[in-house]
Amino acid sequence: MKGFFGKILVIDLNDRRYEAEGVDSRVYKNYLGGKGLATHLLLERNPKGVGPLSPENLVIFSLGPVSDSPIYGSCRHGVYTKSPLTGFYGESYSGGSLAIYMSRTGYDAFILKGASENPVWLEITDEGVKFHDAADLWGLDTFRTEKEVKARSGSDKSGSMVIGPAGENLIRYAVIENDRWRSAGRTGMGAVLGSKKVKALVFHGNIAREFADLEGARSYAKKTVKELKDHPATRAYRNLGTPMMVKILNRAKGFPTRYWAEGTYDKWEEISADALLSKCKVTPRACRTCFMACGKYTEILEGRHRGLKIEGPEYETIYAFGGLCMIDSIDEIAYLNDLCDRLGMDTITAGNMVAFAVEASKRGKIPEKIEYGDVDSIANFLRMISERKGTGNLFAEGIKKASEELGLEDIAVHVKGLEPAGYDPRSLKGMALAYAVSDRGACHLRTTFYKAELAGMFDPDNTEELLKVFLDFEDRCTLFDSLILCRFYRDFYLWDELSEIIALTTGMKLGKDELSKIASRIVNNTRRFNLREGLTAEDDKLPRRLVKEALRDGQKIGENEVKELVRGYYRLRGWNEEGVPKD
Repeated sequence: MKGFFGKILVIDLNDRRYEAEGVDSRVYKNYLGGKGLATHLLLERNPKGVGPLSPENLVIFSLGPVSDSPIYGSCRHGVYTKSPLTGFYGESYSGGSLAIYMSRTGYDAFILKGASENPVWLEITDEGVKFHDAADLWGLDTFRTEKEVKARSGSDKSGSMVIGPAGENLIRYAVIENDRWRSAGRTGMGAVLGSKKVKALVFHGNIAREFADLEGARSYAKKTVKELKDHPATRAYRNLGTPMMVKILNRAKGFPTRYWAEGTYDKWEEISADALLSKCKVTPRACRTCFMACGKYTEILEGRHRGLKIEGPEYETIYAFGGLCMIDSIDEIAYLNDLCDRLGMDTITAGNMVAFAVEASKRGKIPEKIEYGDVDSIANFLRMISERKGTGNLFAEGIKKASEELGLEDIAVHVKGLEPAGYDPRSLKGMALAYAVSDRGACHLRTTFYKAELAGMFDPDNTEELLKVFLDFEDRCTLFDSLILCRFYRDFYLWDELSEIIALTTGMKLGKDELSKIASRIVNNTRRFNLREGLTAEDDKLPRRLVKEALRDGQKIGENEVKELVRGYYRLRGWNEEGVPKD
């Protein structure tokens, strides 16, 4: 079948062996690649009830049929496993250039099983796998590790993914980084690699993916860039990047502040896109095969962090440290972003955990004195977490365990153990549903429904209309993750465009109905994985605090309102009242 290699690579870390396995073409027809393929493999191969940090837990790196194609927004890869943070389905995605090098080894997915006895880094090529000793790399930060392994691979045309000290120390929200600043950031993927003693993976090869109509794909890409390179959405991402959301969310009164106590930050202008552009030297940066250049290569020009260079900070990092932790300097947020990148730690969870620590400190629940806006105490606590020192050891376990042990469950904000992104559901009702039913916890990316809500694409008081638009977004985003495509092309690649892209790359002629069925299969499979791991309908809810406390301006959402949305979602998904797929 075109667009796929038709094989996966299984790497046994226990015995240091590897084997290529074929994949039945029916799997691709039913699930495509990326999330669809990986979820199918997890259901088929991952043991029920497996410990996320045990050797038996598989981690899968997957590509899609648009990988290494001319299609814009296609240079992304996905990572899938049972999450050490939530205990449920774990997935995360990253851009940059790595997907191209992964694809050129000639596989659609890579499965790591078992665990190495000693630190190791893997070199995966179109000729096989080499296992290299990584004892001298253990303890290095992500930047130094990536530089070292790429040099040791001997190939100037290679891509790598690495973990930092947070992954080594099994911090349950450790990330896997690539291209220096790109991260597979959520649900603790870095901790799973750390548990397997895998410090890094390097990919290089010379195998080209065969497409159904390569010239057609090239023509489609040329047409896309010609028509959309100056689109208002493109210009917004290129000029302002995701930090533009600081202004938008504060105006919508949905910018989480003071650890979810408020929906606006009175100093938001100091941490906005305009602040970033005015105070720093900022250059747009793009992933491979992308014309948006939403990334911002930033150099701090003044102050104590003068000379610091970073790609970012992105909106979610600004919300987590700027809003939740009330840090009113874009320079200081960039500094904390850099610290988390080097340690290999998810900035969304890290910011949430530190803000929660401030509240714990105020209540005398922990010995550390941490204050809102106190950058140095926050940075020190992040290091304590990464090193599992003192109270940091508890906070390394994530919000669910930390709040239970400290008796602060009433103020802890999470769904299924994962903290929400920077969109308060008390002002954005659709995001309440998005957080409640997301397969990986309180996630904004499974539907990116804040886009539909902020753009006024439905009446928030019309539940049926909300649900209809919600499923449309979720199905399309699921296909994006199975192809794999960047979310920021969601306004450009609608159903007809997805049909054309799939036809050009795979040769399959699929209309919206067929595509919706594929998306539903993948959503249902993901749900089955979670149900198998102990999820119940009781887990599809918002935390107590968000349904009990109103925002300062009075905006709120009630528990019954959330339940009504969840029940409606189950019904439209074809699930029973317990959230179990019927077919």
